Amino acid sequence: MTEQKKQNATKAFYITTTLPYVNAEPHIGFAMEIIRADIIARYKKLMGFDVFFNTGTDEHGLKVFKKSEEEGVDIKNYVDKYAQKFKDLLKLLNISKDIHFVRTTDAHHKSAAQHFWELCDKSGDIYKKNYKIKYCVSCELEKTESELENGRCAIHPHASLEIIEEENYFFKFSKYQSKLLDFYKNNPGFVVPNFRFNEIKKFVERGLDDFSVSRLKSKMPWGVPVPKDPDHVMYVWFDALVNYVSTLGWPESTANYEKYWVNGTPTQYAGKDNLRQQSAMWQAMLVSAGLSNSHNIVINGFINMGGEKMSKSLGNVVSPEKLVEEYGPDALRYFLVKEISNFEDSDFTLERFKEAYNANLANGLGNLVSRIMKMAEANLEDFKPVFDESISKNDFYKNSFESFKIQEAVEHIWASIKSLDQEIQHKEPFKLVKTNKEEGVEVIKSMVAKLFSIAEMLEPVLPETSEKIKFLIKENKSPNIPLFPRKD
Repeated sequence: MTEQKKQNATKAFYITTTLPYVNAEPHIGFAMEIIRADIIARYKKLMGFDVFFNTGTDEHGLKVFKKSEEEGVDIKNYVDKYAQKFKDLLKLLNISKDIHFVRTTDAHHKSAAQHFWELCDKSGDIYKKNYKIKYCVSCELEKTESELENGRCAIHPHASLEIIEEENYFFKFSKYQSKLLDFYKNNPGFVVPNFRFNEIKKFVERGLDDFSVSRLKSKMPWGVPVPKDPDHVMYVWFDALVNYVSTLGWPESTANYEKYWVNGTPTQYAGKDNLRQQSAMWQAMLVSAGLSNSHNIVINGFINMGGEKMSKSLGNVVSPEKLVEEYGPDALRYFLVKEISNFEDSDFTLERFKEAYNANLANGLGNLVSRIMKMAEANLEDFKPVFDESISKNDFYKNSFESFKIQEAVEHIWASIKSLDQEIQHKEPFKLVKTNKEEGVEVIKSMVAKLFSIAEMLEPVLPETSEKIKFLIKENKSPNIPLFPRKD
């Protein structure tokens, strides 16, 4: 273990995804988010950090309640069914086995959300008033006129807005404008990427409106009960955001909260439609409750289909299960971090997926491993490459991950793959061993060592493939079947 890893072993790192709504089957939009968070979690573990990795399911709110009614299914049975589908997705995508999975219907989470409410109420930040708003059920957010396009939500233009007019509890979001701006100023790398940070700063600078944090139970019974008021349930966003600390055992047990949230670097992955909730609303709520703020909010772009946002409500989604069944989990992991932009919107097509698979996995990495290990099996005896901690010395690789530029890190790996492939073409060790055995063997040894280094760099990104390559090297065997069979 390097000195750096020894130092990191005393450090805690916390990372979480948002919690997807259980109103439909999982699609590759969430698969992208959980895979990227998993890669960062695996990288941090590789660097020696003590990592707490969180995900789960958001199971309250009007959208979920309406879907259960449409399907004619008891609401509890409905959310149980879909929560299990998201749990199954973790195994399907080869997500880290030690991940924590929180459900917002868990008894502990509901209790934590109620305690959080009481803390905000004690700070004088919760009050009741009558109001009338335009509400997007798909976003589970109220919409101002400036956020509408042709009278509809810009993110969900196919969904009709609802008019909500009732007495609700509100959170004094307006109270936190200056505190949020000061926090942003003192934490210049808080939101990644920077253009999203500028976006939320401008939103807060324009002034903040208090937001509703409850719904009448008579109209929407599926939610966490508001403390001391049985006529109201919590607004789904208020309830769900608390999962980031409830999953740590807060408030009954504060050990993990102190270790990973207060003294760690809590990092939250989210889509761009979550920017306001994660980087402004949640941060104000944390201050109100007397808790520490998040450390980083990492914002992904959307995956589009034919230029239109992939959305469960639109029905234009792609199933990660079908892709994994045909291509394997690492093929999907590769595509969602190498071929899809880190932070901008990107288009997905099955044709593009297959083309990238054949070019960069089947003909690229897979072919390289096969060529090198065939030469090694035929010419090397008892060769064990020594890992020289090359990752810990690779500043570009590390800096890319530390700044959440996963695509940049993966492109660096593929540049190494291309370079090694070009070296084979240039040095032709398969010919050299026939004319100068000793020199040819040394060239092959060098190539196996470089392949081992590539496998190490691949460990956070393509864990299954990394393990297979290292096993082949350890056994000095060529693969019996291609790592990535070509798809015609």
